[in-house]
Amino acid sequence: MSRMIIPAMVAAVLGFGAQSASAQVAWDLVNEYPPNSIHAQAADRFIELLSEKSGGSISVTAHHGAALGYKSVDQFDAVGDGAVQVASSFIGPWAGIDPAFILTSLPFLAPTTEDAFALYKAAKPTYEKVLEDANQVLLFATPWPPSGFWGNKPVDSMEALKGMRIRTFDASGTTTLKAAGAAPIQLSWADVVPQLMTKGIDGVLTSADGGAASQLWEHQSHFTEVNYALPLQIVHVNKDAFESLSEEQRKAVTEAASEAEAYGWELVVNRVQENYEQMRSHGMTIVEKVSPDFIAELTKAGQLAVDDWKSKMGASGEEILKAYEEARKN
Repeated sequence: MSRMIIPAMVAAVLGFGAQSASAQVAWDLVNEYPPNSIHAQAADRFIELLSEKSGGSISVTAHHGAALGYKSVDQFDAVGDGAVQVASSFIGPWAGIDPAFILTSLPFLAPTTEDAFALYKAAKPTYEKVLEDANQVLLFATPWPPSGFWGNKPVDSMEALKGMRIRTFDASGTTTLKAAGAAPIQLSWADVVPQLMTKGIDGVLTSADGGAASQLWEHQSHFTEVNYALPLQIVHVNKDAFESLSEEQRKAVTEAASEAEAYGWELVVNRVQENYEQMRSHGMTIVEKVSPDFIAELTKAGQLAVDDWKSKMGASGEEILKAYEEARKN
């Protein structure tokens, strides 16, 4: 009898081992931004949490700094098609896919972290629907710190902006800065440093964090704080890859995403002053408290982009903005 039991036990163990091995999942996550950027850190936290919550059955390898050649504009299709399983993508360049994605980049619409969170919550159902239709699942989103002007001079007046060849991150920034008299050039982040090195651009519209992560102080001497926008970065996963997971694994992904999102939003709170300290240590000048008249003029220039967004979105855009205003009151 014991001879029969032992083979049965061996078979059971071998069967369990095969089942466990088949449950192992290996994903790749791509991200255009450097490993020390705020969104790389949020993605890394998600990966760490997911490994813990899945009992090690899901491992994700991060490829930061466009290591696999993908830029944010490419990552929508790359994830939808399954070329990669997961991506952390700046969504401004996705405006050509759906104008909803440029919402959080609209100038001076949501100038604080609290405003940015309310705007995200108002737009989240729309983002989820567009991603779902493209075979993707929205896992979580976190904001960039407020955008400002990097340059080799203070950019604190309309005169300072006039004719300046400045990098923008999406179409609304291009519209706004052109209306303000600058000569904007829309570039993916991976192209910014090469353009600065070859003098193709004079300055950069981005956050202090984005610039500090890529050590823009090697090419620029000033950062002017204007709190232009706190645009979103979204972490999204291929829907087929997500649905192929076990129920327990999907729960682990959802829980890890929720905690990583909270972590990312908390990072933003103290990040600006940390960036400023780092930038000053490298000899940069931080221009704070610019003239309210300058901000008013920039806001007026940005109204063209806001109106264009409203016309493209129609009734659904009005619903999002209404939900946003309600969220700001609560």
